[in-house]
Amino acid sequence: MGIVKEFTKGIWKENPVLVLLLGMCPVLACTSNAQNGLGLGLATSFVLIGSNLVISIIKKLIPKKVRIPCYIIVIGTFVTIVDLLMQAYAPPELNKALGIFIPLIVVNCIVLGRAEAFASKNSVLRSIVDAIGMGIGFTLALVALGLAREFLMGGTLFTIKFIPGWTREFMLTNFAPGAFIILGLFLAGMNYLNMKRARKKGKKNITPLQLSCRICNICKLSTED
Repeated sequence: MGIVKEFTKGIWKENPVLVLLLGMCPVLACTSNAQNGLGLGLATSFVLIGSNLVISIIKKLIPKKVRIPCYIIVIGTFVTIVDLLMQAYAPPELNKALGIFIPLIVVNCIVLGRAEAFASKNSVLRSIVDAIGMGIGFTLALVALGLAREFLMGGTLFTIKFIPGWTREFMLTNFAPGAFIILGLFLAGMNYLNMKRARKKGKKNITPLQLSCRICNICKLSTED
């Protein structure tokens, strides 16, 4: 796969949220508005790019049996950096809203999954490009979900009131059930577009083999000797 395709796959074809369905807990908890979604997306992207870079560089130095603990240490280092930077420079309301979900990036399936499935097997350049594409795809999905939830709740976008007459908030979208409903509509729309594109090409919309659970190694780690 070329560098351009490595970059673009994370934005659409292998979007971490809308296709791979990874990191659902922070996705649903931190997208009550677009600002929170953008903040979490950028923080996760920073950790993803940094950890992919370092793991790709040191992959041959890490013994196979302890690679996951080593990956977590690398990821945790970048999470600490981004957490301290946000405490120093991010708006207080953003820090309060994201709360525990910044430290929990350490165990985010997106970051650990890319470390195990991609950075540990590819060159530094390809690992960075993959991380940037996945980070952008993750951030765009969070911002889109945040915009939809925020607008439906009170007619605002990035906390700016666009419909002054909207005085009664639609509270369902501020809670997990509303987030599930909107995310489901996003997934349905994306599947419809993929099927429509496939029909135009005379093909069937088949999930790529690399996205199948049957070839993922993360769930098998606990059974390794």
